[in-house]
Amino acid sequence: MSSQARNTKTTYAYLGPAGTFTELALRQVTAAAGKEWNPVLSVADALNAVLTGKAFRAIVPVESSVEGGVSATLDALATTEGLQIYGEYLVPVNFNLVARPGVKLSEVKTIAAHPVAYAQVRKWLAANIKNHKHLQATSNAAAASDLWENEKIDAAVSTPNITDHYMVKVIAKNIADTKHAETRFIEVGKKGALPKRTGHDKTSVIVELPSDRPGALLEMLEQFAARGVNLSRIESRPVGDKLGRYRFNVDANGHATDEAVAEAIQGLYRFSPKLIFLGSYPRADKKASVHEGNNHSDSYVTAKRWWLKAIGK
Repeated sequence: MSSQARNTKTTYAYLGPAGTFTELALRQVTAAAGKEWNPVLSVADALNAVLTGKAFRAIVPVESSVEGGVSATLDALATTEGLQIYGEYLVPVNFNLVARPGVKLSEVKTIAAHPVAYAQVRKWLAANIKNHKHLQATSNAAAASDLWENEKIDAAVSTPNITDHYMVKVIAKNIADTKHAETRFIEVGKKGALPKRTGHDKTSVIVELPSDRPGALLEMLEQFAARGVNLSRIESRPVGDKLGRYRFNVDANGHATDEAVAEAIQGLYRFSPKLIFLGSYPRADKKASVHEGNNHSDSYVTAKRWWLKAIGK
């Protein structure tokens, strides 16, 4: 068996380095246990590893309850052909302040932190370490690594699992300003068979408005509303070719094999042929997918039975 064939079946690429929240998401992927995990430098690298056969699946962040959508992931999914979402995973986002063994909280003056992490602990740091200096790190894991590469750094803002990878000591726990924050990660692979319907599913699409005219966005949303399909997320991203042009990232509750969801997606395609179907997959929160539109009313069911009888079905 060639090395590429072997990697295709066993390797999971993830936004690294080791010790990040993405690694915590990967730990939730049952099929990844015992397989090869390959940390990469960017979302684009992770997805490219899938497309080139260097990885079976990629784990990348897509949405933060604090910061919103992850633009690098959303834009990559919109502009890269041949990808599909196979699962989603929720990771609680909290931060610890870590330091080299022997360093006390009272001694901390200079702190390494990724800019996004720093923004989420700013209030705690202002209240507990006044007049500190912030040095930017390239990732949450790199912040801890910087402690050993720069003696002028006294502490680092990092992830709860960082002590598994670096010889650092936690000097303050749970310092995030927003409690119960979460980041949503997705498992991405090459296009293939949809995961089976579970009854608690989610379907993701990206749709581009065909023209900038009054009512265009409403017409798009009506495809879901008329069929009682609830949306768990809708987020716009610029197309990029000129101002005023947007595509919409949509997560709908339900599976593509659900009649209501299937009708909604077909309606979207009639409305805008620039439609990207990213697949259906189990919801991380396990909530049931219930549709309450016109095609689930008693009169709809009665009319459908009549029609099937009329055409001899």
